[in-house]
Amino acid sequence: MAQRLSERLGQQFVVDNRPGASGVIGSEHVARSRPDGYTLLMVFPSHPVNPSLKRSLPYDTERDFAPVTMVTMVTPVLVVPPDLPARNVSELVALARRERLNFASVGVGSLGHLTAELFRISAGIELVHIPFRSVPDAQTALLRREVAMFFDTPSTAVPMVGDGRLRALAVGTARRSPAMPEVPTLAESGVPDFDVFGWNGILAPAGTPRPIIGRLNAAIHAVLREPEVARQLAEQGAEPAPNSPEEFAARISADIAKWARAVREAGIRPG
Repeated sequence: MAQRLSERLGQQFVVDNRPGASGVIGSEHVARSRPDGYTLLMVFPSHPVNPSLKRSLPYDTERDFAPVTMVTMVTPVLVVPPDLPARNVSELVALARRERLNFASVGVGSLGHLTAELFRISAGIELVHIPFRSVPDAQTALLRREVAMFFDTPSTAVPMVGDGRLRALAVGTARRSPAMPEVPTLAESGVPDFDVFGWNGILAPAGTPRPIIGRLNAAIHAVLREPEVARQLAEQGAEPAPNSPEEFAARISADIAKWARAVREAGIRPG
């Protein structure tokens, strides 16, 4: 993305990785930067979750940033062991009502964890959370039948579903995933209005002039239309998901509320 934008805008884009605290360190830096379009923030699924997981933040997640555009989306894929006696979501829900099932995630407050909590709430079932340190650890637990389900991503789910080691029951988005078009959505499977996905997006400091936001939005959208970029994203299990600044702002607001509910229902205490 940085290289392509440099070529299109004639301005060198330098990636300054500021890891730590689930993105809070980098976000604080951008929130305090001059609103001139020269400092941007790439945000990840943790951005709308942090207000619920963190006791306090050194910035306001909405007011201190100007949304530019969403960049990509990643579809959660509900996978189960192939021998689990549930061939679809309805059977999985029925099974969970007969016996207590557990689910894997890659950590408390992760996208997979909170997606599973929303699924639990929407389906009206009880599930036990078992966190793991990595996707391979969670998948291994599935293969060993130590857990009953896991919300994976297409990049890691497709190979294991393809060779029969895991079975995909549904995806969490409102529409089917291009990476797994044969897999129904949770909404199609009897969980009404379920629409959950992870996203990456670009923010600028609040107060960045609208013409600058518009120019950045147009340039990023043009990059995302390039076939080679779409191919590279698909290899990572992501889809281009450009939208307007207003649409991105609405998505951030909606997801802050959505994840707040999931965190509250999961009984996670802010740290």
